Amino acid sequence: MPAQINMFVLLPPSEGKEDGGQPRTKWLPTQGVFGKALGAHRKTIAAALCDAGGGSATLLGVSGKHLARAQAANSSLVGSPTLVACERYSGVVWSHLDLPTLTAAQHSFARDHIVVVSGLLGAVLGSDPTPDYKLKMSARLEGKGLPLQTMSKLWREPVSTAVNNFCAGHIVVDVLPQDHRGIFLPDSSQLKGYVAVDLVTKLNGKAGGHDAKAAKGLLVRHLFSTTKNLHSMDHILERIKSFSHPQFKVVTKVN
Repeated sequence: MPAQINMFVLLPPSEGKEDGGQPRTKWLPTQGVFGKALGAHRKTIAAALCDAGGGSATLLGVSGKHLARAQAANSSLVGSPTLVACERYSGVVWSHLDLPTLTAAQHSFARDHIVVVSGLLGAVLGSDPTPDYKLKMSARLEGKGLPLQTMSKLWREPVSTAVNNFCAGHIVVDVLPQDHRGIFLPDSSQLKGYVAVDLVTKLNGKAGGHDAKAAKGLLVRHLFSTTKNLHSMDHILERIKSFSHPQFKVVTKVN
């Protein structure tokens, strides 16, 4: 009997993150489902952030108390307490996704089928241990073993390889914003299917941008609010099509 096809959803991280972590947990670059593939890059980035005192205001894009928190977190990543990724991120998309209020079965399925594309981690499964940190994909971090380029360029090849391998034989639903989408290059020879999802305004068809973040969270919640009949591209597209929002409409591109 052939293995069941599953849906994996690509989501961005968020600027907002819960601080702290579960007692006695200690983050290591090699942890999680992508740890073996991406651990070396994570270790190099974590060391560079530590050497840089956590990073400057220019690098991190914050100031004041937000900068102080980010620098403290970035300076002591290895061994720091963790939360699973789905509990760490707390921005607009994630607060509207609101995973804890799904049923137990839906919540469990979502945690194991969300892949977050991250400036520090490259990619992390929703149920993987994740430290508190701050590092945008657009950041240019200097350090030993790091080429002078953005995190997005640094991660493109290893993240694409790791995610394609992990999701091989399954369908990937890409809900990443445009500034993250180029990091993952889908391999049609490995994936059962790939669909890029965007939200545009009903008024003039323009890209939703920042204003659409809440709607994206609601859309992904809509996807995960059932664990039935999401094992083919037709069923997934039907579920996406059934989502409605007063301001935005969904545009899909299937590969």
